[in-house]
Amino acid sequence: MTPFVDVMLVLLIVFMVTAPLLTTGVSVDLPQARSAPLPGQDEPLTVTIKADSTIWLQESAIALDELGPRLAAVKARNPELRVFVRGDKNVDYGRVMAVVSTINQAGIGKVALVTEAPRTTAELGRGQGR
Repeated sequence: MTPFVDVMLVLLIVFMVTAPLLTTGVSVDLPQARSAPLPGQDEPLTVTIKADSTIWLQESAIALDELGPRLAAVKARNPELRVFVRGDKNVDYGRVMAVVSTINQAGIGKVALVTEAPRTTAELGRGQGR
């Protein structure tokens, strides 16, 4: 039981400690996390789930049933492919897990959930015109 708990904690940390906040053309309201970004050399693909539950691959809308084959084709060209999942904080958790499951079924094991770093007190003060 202890190894299972250890694995689950490591997975939790991996999902919480995500890659740097990416600026893409699809705007979502990301949840906040107090973790440092993961370093990375190559540019990952971004899958975004907007508040209205629409799915975007990079900057193109895509249906959930089309996402798996498209990612599998990209994975065939790049075996080290990483995918960042950006889900609006108001999206149903089941929808996010359906997307992550589709990504895993496409053979991609490097999946990270993107969060927004919380604003510091100094940043909050600057935003108020001080």
